[in-house]
Formats: sequence, structure tokens, C-alpha cells
Amino acid sequence: MKHDSVLARRRILQAAAAAAVAGALPLPALAADAAAALPEAVTKLTGGKQPTPGKVTLWLPELAENGNSVPVGVKVEGEMAGDVYVRAMHIVATDNPEPTVASFELSPASGRPEVMTRMRLAKSQKVWALAETSDGQLWSGTADVRVTVGGCGG
Repeated sequence: MKHDSVLARRRILQAAAAAAVAGALPLPALAADAAAALPEAVTKLTGGKQPTPGKVTLWLPELAENGNSVPVGVKVEGEMAGDVYVRAMHIVATDNPEPTVASFELSPASGRPEVMTRMRLAKSQKVWALAETSDGQLWSGTADVRVTVGGCGG
């Protein structure tokens, strides 16, 4: 049932985007709706800046048998060389009591922009990964995970 509502929401957003391109809906209204859809924890991390979906791959199991220890990995496309590099990556589980799971600071010396860790999840939810680049770009990726045994929420 939850999956159906996500698909319905995507269809509505696709229709709104098509209407905006056709001139039926002003673009600022569409942008405001998208910003309002961002979870508060993500907005706090980004300072209100809208992340661009893409370039960030978030890996975690679709079904976590135990929410106490869920493996998660984040990878950002591209190499970290020169003036533009990934300077920070954040993992956010919006339905956890403390949504910001982890933040990593990187430098060009870090090599590939890729991290792996384990996290606790309170319940089934959407997990966000954010990547900030040295030139101010903000990229995001999301994944849904279903937790079958209680994690940090009980």
C-alpha cells in the first residue's frame, strides 16, 4: 500500500513537471512544492538548498532482518581530483529519533568518494544520502528499507 502511494505521488509530480514545461504551471510553484516535500532533517543539513537527485548511489538491503545493525554504503560518481571534489557526505534516516545517522568529511586525498558503515533504524523508512561538493553543488540519492525487527525505536 505504501508503495502505491509513492507511485501515485511520482505520477503527480511527473504530471506537474510536464504541465510546467508546457507553461500551464509556473516553475516557482513547482520548485516550492518540491522543497516542501524534503524532510526537515534534510533541509537542516542543506541549509534549505534543494539537492539535485543523482550522482549519489545509496546501497542498503531492501529488507533488514534486524534494525539494530543495517549495512549502508554511499558512493558518488566521479573522482576526487583537482579543484572540485566531494567534501562531505551525509546519511539521513528521517524516521529515526535522531535522523542524521552519519556525516563524513572528505578531501581530494580521500580518493574515491565512497563510504560504508552500519546504522540503526527505528522502523521501515526512506534513507537519504547527500553529497556536497567543494564548488557548492548538492546531490542526493534515496533508498527504501523495510525493517522486520525493532532497531533504535524499540
